[in-house]
Amino acid sequence: MMTHSNDWNSPAHQPKLELNNIDVWRVSLRSVSTSAKNLFGLLANDEIDRARRFHFQRDRDRFVVVRGVLRILLSAYIPISPEQIRFQYSARGRPFLALDQNDVMLEFNVSHSHEMALLAFTRGPAVGIDVEYVHPDIVHEQVAERFFSAQEIASLRDLPDSLQAAAFFNCWTRKEAFIKATGEGLSRPLDQFSMSLIPDEAARLLTIQGQPEEASRWFVQDLEPGIGYAAALVAQNPVKQIHRWEYLLFDDPQPVEYQQV
Repeated sequence: MMTHSNDWNSPAHQPKLELNNIDVWRVSLRSVSTSAKNLFGLLANDEIDRARRFHFQRDRDRFVVVRGVLRILLSAYIPISPEQIRFQYSARGRPFLALDQNDVMLEFNVSHSHEMALLAFTRGPAVGIDVEYVHPDIVHEQVAERFFSAQEIASLRDLPDSLQAAAFFNCWTRKEAFIKATGEGLSRPLDQFSMSLIPDEAARLLTIQGQPEEASRWFVQDLEPGIGYAAALVAQNPVKQIHRWEYLLFDDPQPVEYQQV
């Protein structure tokens, strides 16, 4: 039976990642200038080149911090120092550990939005994660009409106006996490599969067009990352436990209280 907690805690020591468990780490990107300078030296040349292509310093710093923290956390799961970790990339650009460094079959996925990043790690099948800042002015009806399945659009329209924004972000984060977990990215049309979306109902992959038996193979879980954000995790079954951890940067020595937007 899968178990999880909604609390985000800073562990006293590096957690042990058991097979088919998932560790999710939350990182505040609210104030990162000092951490970006400290973590810059961990990055490989291709990551440095990518960081330098960002136009705004804030975006550059956030990229450096997320990549630096990813390397630090990976080094805690495998016996390799952060700066020596090597990434390979799928045809669609998804990073994964170099095969000769991954004896424990570690999978990971990363997402960041606005002032928050989430990093998921598992010793099992692939995992996908997505976090989104809940923009209060987004025209969710138009986005849904373009990207959601007919079943999802109908479910969204049936809800009262007061619930539609939450339902939209439920659906969007679940869909994004799913296509990241499969590794297909946007090559899989978003309207060819359907997620549950009604607030306070269980997160589920309902149907996949042309693959009626496939939906039951996938685990979907909302993560409740903080007020003002929506997030979802998707992985292949079985999933035994999800542990939620807070990674504290030097710039932010206290857990972040995410504010209502």
